[in-house]
Amino acid sequence: MRLGMVVDTKRCTGCHTCSVACKVANNLPNHIWWNRVVAVGPEGTFPDNTKHFLTVNCQHCENPPCVAVCPVGATFRRASDGVIIQNSETCIGCRRCIPVCPFDARSLNDQQLEYYLDHAVGDADAPVHRPNVVEKCTFCSHRLARGEKPACMELCIGRGRFWGDLDDPRSEVSIAMRGRESFRLHEETGVRPKVYFLK
Repeated sequence: MRLGMVVDTKRCTGCHTCSVACKVANNLPNHIWWNRVVAVGPEGTFPDNTKHFLTVNCQHCENPPCVAVCPVGATFRRASDGVIIQNSETCIGCRRCIPVCPFDARSLNDQQLEYYLDHAVGDADAPVHRPNVVEKCTFCSHRLARGEKPACMELCIGRGRFWGDLDDPRSEVSIAMRGRESFRLHEETGVRPKVYFLK
């Protein structure tokens, strides 16, 4: 099984709901965003100009450079589904994984973690955050363990996000890509992301 994500750029409105859903469900500290929205454009000339949005998180690459450079094995690829996991208990905060990620999808937690609220939010089994370690999107592995989708999938107002097994032709992601042209970010790097964008 190769779990992956498909984002329809024709449906995405750049509303940031996926980013907020991720932040809340994972109880992320202040200033940490595992999922962000990037505006592309406007392109062309008025009145025929266009603008679209890309939602960027860890791309859970099939050839992840972050795994290769981690000196303690804190970053690893799960054999069962290909999800890239960052173990905060093992991470030593050396930051080697940050510059090798082509997607700027990792963040170093502050020495003193601060939160906007004085109590935890989101899922009861959200990951525990530790200071001075690197963190990233886990495709909400705690939710996957319960048979649920990642939080960013749940609230998309344009219904432009799809999730499932990229190897299963009957999966939601495979059906979404059928007959549509798609692309992946930074394909020239050879990291082979498992997040696809529909044109």
